[in-house]
Amino acid sequence: MTEISDAFTKGKAFVAFVTCGDPDLETTKSVIRSLQDNGADLIELGIPFSDPTAEGPVIQAANTRALSGGVTTDSIFSMLEEMSGEIKVPMVFMTYANVVFSYGTERFVGRCKDVGIKGLILPDVPYEEREDFAPYCEKEGLSLISMVAPTSADRISMIAKHAKGFIYLVSSLGVTGTRSEITTDIGSITKIIRENSGTPVAVGFGISGPDQAKKMAVHTDGVIVGSAIVRIIEKYGRDAPVHVGEFTRSMKDAVKDL
Repeated sequence: MTEISDAFTKGKAFVAFVTCGDPDLETTKSVIRSLQDNGADLIELGIPFSDPTAEGPVIQAANTRALSGGVTTDSIFSMLEEMSGEIKVPMVFMTYANVVFSYGTERFVGRCKDVGIKGLILPDVPYEEREDFAPYCEKEGLSLISMVAPTSADRISMIAKHAKGFIYLVSSLGVTGTRSEITTDIGSITKIIRENSGTPVAVGFGISGPDQAKKMAVHTDGVIVGSAIVRIIEKYGRDAPVHVGEFTRSMKDAVKDL
């Protein structure tokens, strides 16, 4: 299993997000394999939660479908145990504080290490409250990944200085979801980050296609795509992996040589 830093050594990184258990965990396994086989450099695995406050309607619906199908945090860990040794690209979890707390933070992070998860993204945990999780992550060698938003302003440098793994740059205000246009000045935010940290920067929220990905990747070390992938899975269900693979290839091709 490679480390998060390895995702950013082959040109611009393509980071893919998938909601675990939508429509079922066997499909999720196939999607993960397809992502890896078609060029994804890092995979974010969403653990479903009943109140995913950072998510737009597409990923919210995926959370609902997964939970309705009976997916649990334990069953996701079991899925990853079954895939042991198969996946060579780094994987991180994206979920919410309550999921981790209710499982038991120390137990959760320990199991992450056991199944090869390299990092944790908690969008509802502000930087100032990271100490509820950071010591456990440090103990097990997991990166607690920081998010920087357009509203972070004078906090950007502070967040960047202490960042681990990669910095998740939120492209737009609001929730996740594809957008026809991203107007945030990504370049100026990235400049502040780079002045304070050597940690790679990947931009997400709203990136829906190759042209948009290329535009965003010019200023960063990679792009993160979630809703566009989840929409493919919603459309094709158990037949989605091949379509996810085609999309992944198009996105990686768009950014790799920048």
